[in-house]
Amino acid sequence: MSTFRPIALLLCILAMLCASLRAQDKATGPTDTASTPVASIPKGEVTIRSYHMEEAKKDIDYALYVPSSYDETRALPLVVLLHGLGSNPKQVIGYDGVVDEAEKRGYVVVAPYGFNERGWYGSRGKGKEGPFFGNRKDPDNLGELSEKDVFNVLAIVEKDLRIDPTRRFLMGHSMGGAGSVYLGATRNGMWAGLAPLAPAFGGPMDLLEQLGDTPVYVVMGDKDNLVPVATVRQWVDEMKRLKTPVTYEEIAGGDHVRCITQNEAMIGRVFDFFDAASERAKAKAKDAGDKKKAEQPAPKPGDGSSKGSGSVRDDKK
Repeated sequence: MSTFRPIALLLCILAMLCASLRAQDKATGPTDTASTPVASIPKGEVTIRSYHMEEAKKDIDYALYVPSSYDETRALPLVVLLHGLGSNPKQVIGYDGVVDEAEKRGYVVVAPYGFNERGWYGSRGKGKEGPFFGNRKDPDNLGELSEKDVFNVLAIVEKDLRIDPTRRFLMGHSMGGAGSVYLGATRNGMWAGLAPLAPAFGGPMDLLEQLGDTPVYVVMGDKDNLVPVATVRQWVDEMKRLKTPVTYEEIAGGDHVRCITQNEAMIGRVFDFFDAASERAKAKAKDAGDKKKAEQPAPKPGDGSSKGSGSVRDDKK
């Protein structure tokens, strides 16, 4: 499968930067909370946090939203949200509907930086070769660091908050959509569902084979002049051929930017998809638990596996 042309990628950068101005207003201002335990952060608002990325010897930001319903007594589902080219965590978490749906449905949302605004989350390789993939100041292993950052942040959030590991979701827009396809395939088994939105994925078609039975919800505008809708339709058809459970939403008249960043109804449908996948994940986990119990052998008399059992001594003489 061919990669996108340099001119299209440049237009993508400009479009995403312009659209981000509105999305940025939806999030709270930067908050230095690096020294504050995650569980102590006020709930119901976006916070910008940072951690020290040892691999790169620098601090990296990420955005976090913890719903006001979080109380540490139950594990909540998590959405990992990946931004587009030229954007950042604060902007993508400010897309219309993201925080509102997370609050209403009780989801934690975290938006990693992916090292910087042009790392591609590993979807274009471990280096920085190719147009609009890093610059001369970026480390030579930019793609590797971008992918690593996502999982560093995931580990931090899952360490500090009660997250249900069977209900992790991965969503991304444009470059982030490419990241969600790539990380969804290469880390298959750890995600309950994927939601690539206008995904700028130029990788090989055979990568889709690794998605397996992970549910996928793809969104595209039919007037997207940056990511060819015909190409995405081909990916969806290939997923169907591979028996991957895929739902495809094509927005009539939709472009690459505003039909994603300013579309609360569509984001609501994505969260409907997450809810349905959550129920399937919970049912699957329960079935696995029931099966494990059923497969356990019944305790034998005197084997010490039940209360009151133990060695029997005959004191008769």
